[in-house]
Amino acid sequence: MFEDIFHHRKAIPEKLESYGFQKVCGTFKYSTDILNGEFHLEISIGKNAVPDTKLTEAAIGEEYILYKTDAVGTFVGEVRIAIAAVLQDISDLCYESAIFKSEQAVKLIDYVREKYGDDLEYLWKKLSDNAVWRRKDSKKWYAALLTVSRRKLGIQSDEIVEIIDLRGKPEEIENLVDNKQYYLGWHMNKKHWYTIILDDSVPLEEICRRIDESYLLAK
Repeated sequence: MFEDIFHHRKAIPEKLESYGFQKVCGTFKYSTDILNGEFHLEISIGKNAVPDTKLTEAAIGEEYILYKTDAVGTFVGEVRIAIAAVLQDISDLCYESAIFKSEQAVKLIDYVREKYGDDLEYLWKKLSDNAVWRRKDSKKWYAALLTVSRRKLGIQSDEIVEIIDLRGKPEEIENLVDNKQYYLGWHMNKKHWYTIILDDSVPLEEICRRIDESYLLAK
């Protein structure tokens, strides 16, 4: 029922805890009152992206389940809207987009958040599988995660892959690009950017180091 709120979204444990969730046996739990205290809402987040909800009528202490059925009417509609508002707030504050699926992309997202405190910015509504990281001080991009066909990089394959674009010094890019591990920057200024396919062709530790270099160049 509330799947759309969490479509392509992934919970961030630290942010759930900051929000007020308690971790119990691997499940994050949170509760709050809605509709002026008429109902008590319990929210559980486990392995599934979409939380489980349980609603209890405060006056009688019994579970209210009509909002989970096909029931219609003004009151049940208000209940659903109130629950959706709480869930939307949790999604906005405690979840991140989970567009990128490759193991390296997921690990790089965690690396950047832990080291720089930056989350991906999705700037193009029509290109939801493209995002950037930018410095807080200069507002300049220092990396971009993109989804493209290998053919776009000059490889004879239509396989869709995830890539990272990074800044580099022109003289270093010239020596670095070999069209095997490193490519000229896709959709970027090829004099100042280069591309890595996130398919383990370049070790994760090396990509992290190059992210750090790109971050400094974006100063």
